[in-house]
Amino acid sequence: MICVYGAGSIGCYVGGRLAAAGADVVFVGRERIAAEVRDHGLRLTDLDGADEHVAHPRYETDPAAAADADLVLVAVKSAATADAAAQLAPLLRPGTPVVSFQNGLRNTATLRSGLPEAVVIPGMVAFNVVHRGDGAFHRGTGGGLEAQAHPALAPHLDAFARAAMPLALHDDLLGVQAAKLLLNLNNAVNALSGLPLRTELSQRPYRRVLARAQREALAAYKAAGIRPATTAGADPRLVPYVLDLPDALFARIAARMLAVDPHARSSTADDLAAGRPTEVDYLNGEIAALAAEHGTAAPVNERLTALVHAAEAGGRRDFTGPELLAAVVRPD
Repeated sequence: MICVYGAGSIGCYVGGRLAAAGADVVFVGRERIAAEVRDHGLRLTDLDGADEHVAHPRYETDPAAAADADLVLVAVKSAATADAAAQLAPLLRPGTPVVSFQNGLRNTATLRSGLPEAVVIPGMVAFNVVHRGDGAFHRGTGGGLEAQAHPALAPHLDAFARAAMPLALHDDLLGVQAAKLLLNLNNAVNALSGLPLRTELSQRPYRRVLARAQREALAAYKAAGIRPATTAGADPRLVPYVLDLPDALFARIAARMLAVDPHARSSTADDLAAGRPTEVDYLNGEIAALAAEHGTAAPVNERLTALVHAAEAGGRRDFTGPELLAAVVRPD
């Protein structure tokens, strides 16, 4: 049995696709989503035209449902990682593989600290999922599932392949996670723009904010000895230069980056819209912390983090591109 622990948008989509392909899946999450799933089941769609329905998935709110799991996929928000580990620790059999399908760079270490008898494996979800309500979850961008190679995953690889979500394995996932974090620095930009991802990324002033945030991240990575992986054939050190290009040239060169569902927004934007705390401290805030630890500066990421926290408290989330650029380069 596969347990998806913290089954929100990402967890419901990944677990739902596994269940639709015949895997034995139990979801553990909040009553709000459990009620939706009881009433509507799970509908999983994507920008490539897939459309699957799981009529009666097993969605529980009691962590004890994870007790018999042969594999646990942790998809809780980063701030809840330590609590998730504490809930799982007395339930899991020794040696149970636990994959962190979470944002940021430090969740695996937190899980390993709280689950010393489990086999904790770093993982990554490279796509965006939109929760459309009534049990419907839509993958709005490209990308797949990635994990660090480990023998404990071998019995489960076929399940992911049957679900058309093959698990790409890496000898060292840290570089892959660092590359994804570079892209996820846009979550704050998108949330503060109030626009769909494609619309926001199509406007150069917003991209210039992202480019500055990424340059700070690359400097912090270099100081920390982290080498972000090449993704989609692109050297991550060159991406800020591409982001800075005029709109028409960017659209030609970076067509893949703009291959996004027209309604897709970042998870940070979704959290703000729903009145939930965001993960900005584990995204832009992660870069600011890493920079501070290694003697570099990250004022743009610090300012973006502060602006998102202000938005959580009712502040602006409708900055134009020029306004946001001015706000992060010349803070009030």
